[in-house]
Amino acid sequence: MNAFGSSLNSIPVASLAGTVVCWILLRVASRVARHIGLVDHPRGRKQHSQPTPLVGGIAMSIGFLVAVLLLDYGLTPYRFLFAGITVVIVIGVLDDMHELAPESRLWAQVFAALLMVGGGSVVLEDLGFLLSSDGLLLTGMLAWPITVFASVGVINALNMSDGLDGLAAAITLVVLACLAAFAWAAGDYRILGLVAILAAVVAPFLALNLRPDRPALVFMGDAGSMFLGFVLAWLLVQASQGEQRIMAPVTALWLFALPLLDTVSTLIRRLLLGRSPFLGDREHIHHLLLAAGLTEKQTLTVLVAFASVAAGCGLAGHFLAIPEPWMFSAFLALFGLYLWGTMRAWGRGRLLGRKLPVCSQPVAPQTVATQRE
Repeated sequence: MNAFGSSLNSIPVASLAGTVVCWILLRVASRVARHIGLVDHPRGRKQHSQPTPLVGGIAMSIGFLVAVLLLDYGLTPYRFLFAGITVVIVIGVLDDMHELAPESRLWAQVFAALLMVGGGSVVLEDLGFLLSSDGLLLTGMLAWPITVFASVGVINALNMSDGLDGLAAAITLVVLACLAAFAWAAGDYRILGLVAILAAVVAPFLALNLRPDRPALVFMGDAGSMFLGFVLAWLLVQASQGEQRIMAPVTALWLFALPLLDTVSTLIRRLLLGRSPFLGDREHIHHLLLAAGLTEKQTLTVLVAFASVAAGCGLAGHFLAIPEPWMFSAFLALFGLYLWGTMRAWGRGRLLGRKLPVCSQPVAPQTVATQRE
């Protein structure tokens, strides 16, 4: 059997191992978490009804690392991926237990991103053909700062999506499904292996977090959202760069559209209202839909459907070879429509024929770190 076939065959075994390890750790760590205080208590803006263990990030990350070790190819390129995961998990767990200042999380995210670009050589060296089909937009000396900025943006965008049971995990699976399609079509088994394993450890978490008509057994916590955000940032950059890239950089915008659109539009709205963009509120898209009368299940369905359609547009653009400038222009149009729609809804105080509550006041920085916004 050739090297590709051997490596490809190791992916199902590694993925299964990741699922089993993650499931066991979720069960065991949930009990331990209650004794050490690693739980999310219902208070303030949090909508859950009982203390819930914040162990999803720990279980998923350990399951991921164990599974990657079982892949049948060299792990040298991933040493810095492991290092970055360790950084975000440690700072995430500390934040889940002690609610660290936003600056502490930010610097940890920047450090993890620097490990990615400096050690892993996963760098945004070009942004593709965004403005013209004849001109590649190179980043040059700004490659490192742009990559760090983009990676930190992905991490925090996914973190902001983790305010509704199952939402961040489901968005992650949508992105991973598209990356798997690109990797399979391109024959890139290295990316395919990481994608399959990450999906394999997200699945058991989702099963315990998103339970029909029953409270979630576990939350992923800041550790989980930062872990998933960091690995997604690594994969999206790696998949879109170099001569052997499996997708264009603009495609990454479509795959990650919902968290990106919601985060940027929320920051813009806060600035226009004269607020600090870093102070939390209850004005994300899931808050808007819940305030309009949708149930949590309906809200999750609508948002995952939106994320899936947007990712599907990215898939179509890739396989139909739609010019990158067209895809970029279409994404900017989508962003403009999204920003206008959300601002109009909050401004008029109505959506889907229902009166919305008065916009929430900013929340102190130390309370923003916890999940379930």
